[in-house]
Amino acid sequence: MATVILQTEFARRYTGGQTRLTVAATDYSALIETLEARFPGFEESLQGGMAVAIDGEIYQSPLLEKIGAESEVHFLPPIGGG
Repeated sequence: MATVILQTEFARRYTGGQTRLTVAATDYSALIETLEARFPGFEESLQGGMAVAIDGEIYQSPLLEKIGAESEVHFLPPIGGG
C-alpha cells in the first residue's frame, strides 16, 4: 500500500492529526477517492492550489498519475512569498 505523508497542520484539520496514512490505490484519482471516503472534506481541501509529490516528483495536476504499492505521496501546501 502507498504511504501518504501530510504536513502537521493539514493533518490536524483533516485527519485528526494522522500524518502518515496507508492507502491501497493504483492512481491518484483512486487515492483521493479513498482518502475522501475515510476523511470527508479531504478532497475539497486540496482545491487551494496544493501540489503533490509522488515518489519525489512534484505534480500540479496529478489526476492520472500512477501510484505504486510502495509509492510515497506528499501533499505540499502553496508557498507564499513576494
